[in-house]
Amino acid sequence: MPESIHQHANQLLAQRRIERLSCEDEQWLITHLAECESCVAADTRMGEALSALRTMPIELPRNLASRTQLRVRLRSEELREHGPANRLIWAVAAMSWILGLAMAPFVWRGFEWLGGELHLPKLVWATGVVLWWVVPALVATAVVLLGHKGQHGTNE
Repeated sequence: MPESIHQHANQLLAQRRIERLSCEDEQWLITHLAECESCVAADTRMGEALSALRTMPIELPRNLASRTQLRVRLRSEELREHGPANRLIWAVAAMSWILGLAMAPFVWRGFEWLGGELHLPKLVWATGVVLWWVVPALVATAVVLLGHKGQHGTNE
C-alpha cells in the first residue's frame, strides 16, 4: 500500500483520540484497520504510550495552588475595577452632558435674569454659568481620583 494511505490512517488514529471523526472517515479507518496489521500495531502502540503518560507522576511546585489563587484574586479585582462600575460612571457622565447641553439655554436665561435683577455685570453672571458646570465636574473628578487612589493605596 502507498505510504500516504498509512500516514492518513495514522493521522485519523491520532485525531480519533482527541475528537470524533466524521462517519466517512471512521468507516474508512475501520476498513483500513481490517486490512492493515501495521496500522493496528501503530494504534496499539499509541494507546500504550498514552496510558504510560497518564500513569506517569508529575511533580508540581508546592505553592502552585496558592500562587494560582493569588493570580485569580488579582484578576478578579482588576475585572471589578474595570467592570460594570466604570461603565455606570461613564453612562452617568454621558447622561449628565446630554442633560447639561439640553438645559444650557434655560440656565443661561436664568443667570441672565438673576444678573439683571441684581444689577450684576454680564461678566459676573456669565462666570456663574461657567461655574454651574465646572464645579460639579471638578468635584466628580476629585471623587473618582480619590477613589482610585484609595483602591491602589490599599493594594500595595
